Amino acid sequence: MTASRVLVLNSGSSSVKYQLLDMADSSRLAVGLVERIGEETSRLVHEPLTGPGAAGGKRVTTGPIADHGAALRAVAAELAADGLGLDSPELAAVGHRVVHGGTKFTHPTLIDDAVLAEIRALIPLAPLHNPANVTGIEVARELRPDLPQVAVFDTAFHSTMPEYVARYAIDAATADKYSIRRYGFHGTSHAYVARATAKLLGKAEEDVNVIVLHLGNGASASAVHGGVCVETSMGLTPLEGLVMGTRSGDLDPAVIFHLARVGGMSIDEIDSLLNKKSGLLGLCGDNDMREVQRRAAEGDASARLALASYIHRLKKYIGAYSAVLGRVDAVAFTAGVGENSSDIREMALAGLAELGLALDLEANSVRSPEPRLVSAEYARVAVAVVPTDEELEIASQTYALVTG
Repeated sequence: MTASRVLVLNSGSSSVKYQLLDMADSSRLAVGLVERIGEETSRLVHEPLTGPGAAGGKRVTTGPIADHGAALRAVAAELAADGLGLDSPELAAVGHRVVHGGTKFTHPTLIDDAVLAEIRALIPLAPLHNPANVTGIEVARELRPDLPQVAVFDTAFHSTMPEYVARYAIDAATADKYSIRRYGFHGTSHAYVARATAKLLGKAEEDVNVIVLHLGNGASASAVHGGVCVETSMGLTPLEGLVMGTRSGDLDPAVIFHLARVGGMSIDEIDSLLNKKSGLLGLCGDNDMREVQRRAAEGDASARLALASYIHRLKKYIGAYSAVLGRVDAVAFTAGVGENSSDIREMALAGLAELGLALDLEANSVRSPEPRLVSAEYARVAVAVVPTDEELEIASQTYALVTG
């Protein structure tokens, strides 16, 4: 029996998302989420998609789950109940999402003690994410020390950016000392969507230039030239770039000095303001795009301002990346807002006919879980809606590494 299953783990500060996939046919065998870890109201939602347990649908367990170790052991028990346990000889590897790989990790990497130490050393670059990623790896290695564990990094896809793109124009010695450069994030999503868009066009990935717009509560854009990322909107952290649900995106750095000197705000208060109280939330009090659109449609002035700011920033990046790529074959929308909001797609591309962009309004209005083209037949540049699949991308990269 050839081991072809991969367990994908995405460990957050108080949650663990997981999927078990069979890479023989890229099918999902089980999916689930443990949330509110460390609280009395912890919750595990497990859904087997194959075997005898699948008929019963989702299983929800509530009650205290003390830590990530307890969470992963609970996940292992749920999988075992469906005949999909971690002790199965069919399990080939565990793939871990790791947010920040710095300049060290630019490809999926087999985890050993030295690699884990390097990931720990990167915690200052991702203090909210890498600690939880490390914990998930440690517990998974305890549960199956004999099994290959692979780290797949959010930043890796963007590591191909030219040095003149990745560098900030600050003192080089200072930048090098503190690892200050543009790293980019959502890399597994951008990689998956760029490749899926080429497939949708019936072309080889190396023959297609794509602008990928990953629009969720966090949002980022990338310019992908022949399958290689040459520019992306997020930088040292996920704060730079587009207007997001709670993040400001691009900002004059002097705003920080002004808030400190004139506003008397501490660094931590400014950090919280820009990451958690800005973006759509800061402009209108809501970070859910559906609610922002509803309020804007009803004439709410602050919601209209927030929506206009969001769309304006999107247009700027589409135009800028069109210039960076020179030739654009497709613009691809993905993630929660990009996949589901026909209005956002329509507003973002309105007035961009000179860039070769035009929508088929009827096709754009159709909701579907499938990748699809929504551009007008006469448009020079294709417009695609591609549901992202970061778990499949992590599983694919993991399996490819462990099988050579």
